[in-house]
Amino acid sequence: MSVTRTGPSAAPVDSDPHRWWALVVIALAQLMVVLDATIVNIALPSAQRDLGMSNANRQWVITAYTLAFGGLLLLGGRIADLVGRKRTFVIGLIGFAGASALGGAATSSGMLFGARALQGAFAAILAPSALSLLTTTFTDPRERGKAFGIYSALAGSGSAIGFFIGGILTEYLSWRWCLYVNVPIAIIAVFGALALLHGRPGNASAHLDVPGALLGCGGLVAIVYGFSEAEPRGWTDPLVLTLFAIGIVLLGAFVWWQGRAEHPLLPLHIIKDRNRAGCFITMALAVIGMFGLFLFMTYYLQVVLGYSPVKTGLAFLPLTVAIIIGSTQISARLLQHAPPRALMVPGMLLAAGGMVILTRMTVTSDYASQILPALILMGLGMGLTFMPVFATATAGVAPEDSGVTSATVNTAQQVGGSIGTALLNTIATTSSTAYIAAHLRDPAQKALIVNEGVVHGYTVAIWWAAAVMVLAGLVAGLMVTAKSPNRKAALEA
Repeated sequence: MSVTRTGPSAAPVDSDPHRWWALVVIALAQLMVVLDATIVNIALPSAQRDLGMSNANRQWVITAYTLAFGGLLLLGGRIADLVGRKRTFVIGLIGFAGASALGGAATSSGMLFGARALQGAFAAILAPSALSLLTTTFTDPRERGKAFGIYSALAGSGSAIGFFIGGILTEYLSWRWCLYVNVPIAIIAVFGALALLHGRPGNASAHLDVPGALLGCGGLVAIVYGFSEAEPRGWTDPLVLTLFAIGIVLLGAFVWWQGRAEHPLLPLHIIKDRNRAGCFITMALAVIGMFGLFLFMTYYLQVVLGYSPVKTGLAFLPLTVAIIIGSTQISARLLQHAPPRALMVPGMLLAAGGMVILTRMTVTSDYASQILPALILMGLGMGLTFMPVFATATAGVAPEDSGVTSATVNTAQQVGGSIGTALLNTIATTSSTAYIAAHLRDPAQKALIVNEGVVHGYTVAIWWAAAVMVLAGLVAGLMVTAKSPNRKAALEA
């Protein structure tokens, strides 16, 4: 058996007969990490009742995970480069399983919040290791396209899958199983990783950029924390403004330090590359709109239309299927013959079109005729976009930088999701409050006006989400100038 080799005298060779089984292991781990950002959403009301959480504190079940995940991803990527990708992948899986078991057994809200933060920390180690292992396992352009199609389909649809699985587990077992379910998945992935994955050994002579880690992680945590607090406190609250100011200062200092550090946490040449920078920005903007949609549609389907948790999960399935089709059957096939932006721009416009359709929803909208078409368009658009983003952002990266590059892609996705949830939810809440205040004149109509106000808030926020999607398409069209792999190979020949 031979494995992919890198070096000046060795051309990449994909001759490992088990590489597609290795992809299953990598994809399984990535799916677990992504769906865990949403799997507890549907379970949150049950967990809140059991553990006595207040309405103000319940958001930390979600935020604790996203804060730790988004804030520590860059550090996790560099650790993967220094320690070795396979080793950190296995450590991340074991730690994630342990944190999940702790959360499932939580006897207090504080214990659950801590377990979710621990999950996020281990996810920050696991996610960049998974993507960098995929990057170094598949180097043949045709196979790489297929592999990234599958990976990006799971990365894009994992959140929607989380709603479906969370609904089933909550309704038929317990909210605790939304956390316990990670344990058997992680155990299977650990054994698969030990048997099938091949990773470069860590670079023992390299050094970890501790000041960079503190500045970068601190800045990201402050920004994400600020957005999470903007919803309950308001955008002009002193704490929110202080967090934003601290985050901006720390990130500015991080960029300054990375240009001077001997062993930078994030080598600036990675983000100075026009194509990679375009992919990072496109990913962040795309996920801002998508995560906001998930939040709104969950509450719309359950609270306004009265769907059960399982029925809500089933309602998201067409979105998941569309993402998978867009990634594996369209993007993966066309990327060999078309430049990445020829897929990313139409993808974002399709997703924006789906958003615009949703702005017409009412308190009595029909799912089949008014919601389903929008979800299908959204899914196809996301599938068209995510696959070329992942493939282009990680293409041509030096092996020693693959972990941190992978982490940067995941950071863009996670931070974008956190910002989108907080930003769009604040817009929706503000618009709903104004609508209800303006229309509530007859107390007998209160229930109807409140529901109408909630839906009005959602539609206003969805208009903003559609605008963000269009902006993502504009960024992709202007910044991502890479050629298709076949075209590039022809020119180099």
